[in-house]
Amino acid sequence: MTGVKEIEWDEPTPTLGELLRLLSNQYGPEFRRWVLDGGNLSGAVMVVINGDDARHQAGLSTPLHPEDVVSILPMMAGGSGVGRGGDHGAV
Repeated sequence: MTGVKEIEWDEPTPTLGELLRLLSNQYGPEFRRWVLDGGNLSGAVMVVINGDDARHQAGLSTPLHPEDVVSILPMMAGGSGVGRGGDHGAV
């Protein structure tokens, strides 16, 4: 989506929501639609701050600190169905 795997963000950013809005300004409307759904995180991504899912913190209101590592990952879906009554086909 962005063409990069990692960036260093040097601009002070008080919350996750503000960071995602600033990144959206840099990477454009497609990125914004991918990460934001109105005033919430989009269901298309999982945002992890220092190894913890932002949805289990304060969502877009999660405070950020200069040393924080924020990862934006596409949501993955699927499964093999193994362990459900011998059904070994794809779900």
